[in-house]
Amino acid sequence: MSSSLALIILCGVLVGVGVYLMLERTLTRVILGMAALSNGINILFLIAAGPSGKPAFFGLAESEEMSDPLIQAMMLTAIVITLALTGFLLAMAYRTWQLRDHDEVRDDREDRQIARRQAALDRLEAEAVGDILTEAAAEFHDDVDHGENTPARPRDPKAQTGTERPERTHVHRGRKDGESA
Repeated sequence: MSSSLALIILCGVLVGVGVYLMLERTLTRVILGMAALSNGINILFLIAAGPSGKPAFFGLAESEEMSDPLIQAMMLTAIVITLALTGFLLAMAYRTWQLRDHDEVRDDREDRQIARRQAALDRLEAEAVGDILTEAAAEFHDDVDHGENTPARPRDPKAQTGTERPERTHVHRGRKDGESA
């Protein structure tokens, strides 16, 4: 099974150009990209079919000399599907051009809402990670801050805030904690 290097390179270029054009926002480029991509895939089918053989008709040649009809059927089906999809996209691009005078695909409301929701979630996640890092950093102290000769003092949460926290009393069924009935 030998394949032409030119066909392999052509297949790669068509698929690459097709993918690049399909990622654009204008329908004209999407149509051209879809056409290039489908032609590249058809050439890939042609490469995968192997060397050409005799027609696949019963009685004309031995079965070993015949070409595989499945690949030909797949290529014909792909061409028909590509033609139908191209017609649909051309009609959609023409209608879009009539309505808006350009064929650029816009983001719809749901896309913008999803993007805003994801941005808000990313901000909350970044804030949560920042809070966790701040709390973790507050647990540790640096001996250099206290000087070389002075020993490090244990951390006192009341001393850091400057205000003392009042003790909490829990009331349960009209009694304070610690009171007996």
